[in-house]
Amino acid sequence: MSSFRFSNVLRGVAIGSVEVVPGVSGGTVALVVGVYERLIAAASHLVSSARASVDVPRGRGWARARAEFVRVEWPLVLAVLLGMVAAVLVAARFLPPLIEAHPVATNALFFGMVAASVAVPVLDLGGLRGAREWGLVVVGAAGTALVTGLPPGDFAEPPLWIVAPAAALAVCALVLPGLSGSFLLLAMGLYEPTLRAVDDRDLAYVGTFLLGAVLGLAFFVKGLEWLLVHHRRTVLALMTGILIGALRALWPWQTEDRGLLVPDAGWPAMLGVALVGAVLVGVLVAVQVRMQPSTGAHARQHG
Repeated sequence: MSSFRFSNVLRGVAIGSVEVVPGVSGGTVALVVGVYERLIAAASHLVSSARASVDVPRGRGWARARAEFVRVEWPLVLAVLLGMVAAVLVAARFLPPLIEAHPVATNALFFGMVAASVAVPVLDLGGLRGAREWGLVVVGAAGTALVTGLPPGDFAEPPLWIVAPAAALAVCALVLPGLSGSFLLLAMGLYEPTLRAVDDRDLAYVGTFLLGAVLGLAFFVKGLEWLLVHHRRTVLALMTGILIGALRALWPWQTEDRGLLVPDAGWPAMLGVALVGAVLVGVLVAVQVRMQPSTGAHARQHG
């Protein structure tokens, strides 16, 4: 069992900060900072504990529920959650106006960050092997580019019965590197209402959203953990494609309906901004490798 570390709080801050940014995946950041598979394993144990607890009234599930609950890497989970909550509360207020004021520059920065993040699963794989893995990259990239090209929806006051299933879908994207939960919310017209609800402390909306997110996580995370254990190379190859396809959402020059445009006269400066983003991710990856030479092996030990 790990100890509570402030460095994990900072990892949570990084993950939470980008979760409010459409097009940037918190799963990508979790992958870059080296806690992705450990968080998936922790979530899987929580889901197993909750399922086992259903049998408690009949006297069969308590021991199993407790065993799964204890297996959760709580120091890591609590530290990351602390950082994420703090970051989301701050970012929900300050990031959207910044993105609205400087959409091209912020997209260029995030484009560079995600482009550099493609190296993370590829390095974990030790390189792509054979036509099958390259095919998975192509499928992941094409599918993600198609989804991220959807025009945004519009909901001024979304009914709560829509909020829960939308949150369930968004949280599935949250745990997949390359797919942005915030982006899916934007496509469904729930991005701004959700940020407004967080900023206004709308407990009914936020509570409904959290319920949907928990249910979505419960159904999705167990399958993802099984795939990471039994079909690791397949999952990482597909994640590589998903990261590449997600770049479509972050192309700096787009219309309001997400049509792609050619770069304008300011493209050299935006290229510089993208390179800054790529360097930031490169530094994070280098630090993570230095701190933990075998992220994948360590994660499997906690699975």
